[in-house]
Amino acid sequence: MELQDIRKIVELMNEHDLSLFHLEKGEFNLKLKKGADVEAIQAAMAAIPQYAAPAPAPVAALGAAATPAAPSAGAPAAPATEGTPLESPMVGTFYRSPGPDQAAFVNVGDTISEGQTICIIEAMKVMNEIKAETSGTVAAIHVDDSTPVQFGDLLFSIK
Repeated sequence: MELQDIRKIVELMNEHDLSLFHLEKGEFNLKLKKGADVEAIQAAMAAIPQYAAPAPAPVAALGAAATPAAPSAGAPAAPATEGTPLESPMVGTFYRSPGPDQAAFVNVGDTISEGQTICIIEAMKVMNEIKAETSGTVAAIHVDDSTPVQFGDLLFSIK
């Protein structure tokens, strides 16, 4: 492959907002990548220590008659996670399906296998397929479609 051909490929990548191009033909292998390296960003994010949020300051009692407030009956309890948690490996937008008019990758009750694509997280205009880390059954989906997620957010529970 000549330099002119590679330049044409780069122009097409720019024209169509592609961040990765890979061509393999026989012993010839060409891989072009532009933009941030998502894997390097993930490794850097994992190296950053995570600190717990500070506990809220206690409310001072206004006298001996003051009693602690009882939990509200209408307040939802924190959901108990059944099974193995699958957390977000990156910051981005969570998508349950490959496209707006397509079926979800998985639903609650579906049996999945290790390595199966279960969702997409869009980060910096790149669609990153998230694969199941374990085999099992989807017990819960903790994030709504098209919702922003942070590194470490609980996405799924797998039984």
